[in-house]
Amino acid sequence: MNVLVTGGTGFLGRRLALRLRSQAHQVTVLGRNAAIGAQLAAAGMRFVQADLRDQDAIAAACKGQHCVFHCAAFSSPWGKAKTFYDINVLGTRHLVQGCLKHQVQRLVHVSTAAVYFTYAHQLQISESQPFAPPVNAYAKTKQLAEQEIAQAQQQGLSTIILRPRGIFGPGDTALLPRLLTASDRTGIPLIHQGKSRVDVTYVDNVVAALICAQTASDSLSGKIYNITNGEPLPLIDLLNRVSRQLEQPLNFRSLSFSVAYGLAAAMEGAAGLFSLSEPPLTRYTVGLMAFSQTLNIERAIADLGYRPHISLADGIVKFSYWWKSQDE
Repeated sequence: MNVLVTGGTGFLGRRLALRLRSQAHQVTVLGRNAAIGAQLAAAGMRFVQADLRDQDAIAAACKGQHCVFHCAAFSSPWGKAKTFYDINVLGTRHLVQGCLKHQVQRLVHVSTAAVYFTYAHQLQISESQPFAPPVNAYAKTKQLAEQEIAQAQQQGLSTIILRPRGIFGPGDTALLPRLLTASDRTGIPLIHQGKSRVDVTYVDNVVAALICAQTASDSLSGKIYNITNGEPLPLIDLLNRVSRQLEQPLNFRSLSFSVAYGLAAAMEGAAGLFSLSEPPLTRYTVGLMAFSQTLNIERAIADLGYRPHISLADGIVKFSYWWKSQDE
């Protein structure tokens, strides 16, 4: 089968592309990182260096594809609203148009649990939960991107949307590395003693879910699925597990939510005023650390046959082994 992976030089997309190639698919990887693209090309894949904002290039990449996996996104707690919109919304629209033009059989879209996020505890969220009022440009544009996918489905394109939560593993540049960096610099902000419950997902489990979506019945077209490891736990427990596995003590800063939120707001204000890069702390990050958010994955298990084969414990071991190897 001919398959296209957008964001194929990124954390999740690269992992997916390698798995698909191991299954003897003809894989085209679309991304912007030429060095990683060259590595994937050496592994027998076709690499297309292109930006989602390039409508013609995206349409051309869709030609001859049976399935398209849309893993690319501008995923960050901070950035310019236009950049989020152009990549996450217009980029998705360009991909949809390319799929429709070239009669792609299935589009699997990677969304996010951020579409649900609000500054309150949320436990066992189901896919029927309506979008929350967006807390930042990332959440807003991912909601809009899902609407682009829904419209494509109405036009006859077979689509499935996955909403993974907290992806981590070897190659992660966001979740655990951000926390470990904060530990080294200023200490990890610990709100409510780290008792909020988090629901994370090992990267290869997300890859497995994507492949389940690829092979799912056409009767499931238009469906949306939450994806996690199904092992929610308090944030402090997750951090302590990582600390033990790394054999590295972590540094914490105990803060109340109001103080942390106010501090983040001030940092964001200064960064916006002086056109600085991402501040050390954002209000969204404070919310993620202060409030529980867990997802119900029963629909993915029942419909897709999804099973998180890599446990949280094993995933932390694999991440820690990779993280320590970066210093060697």
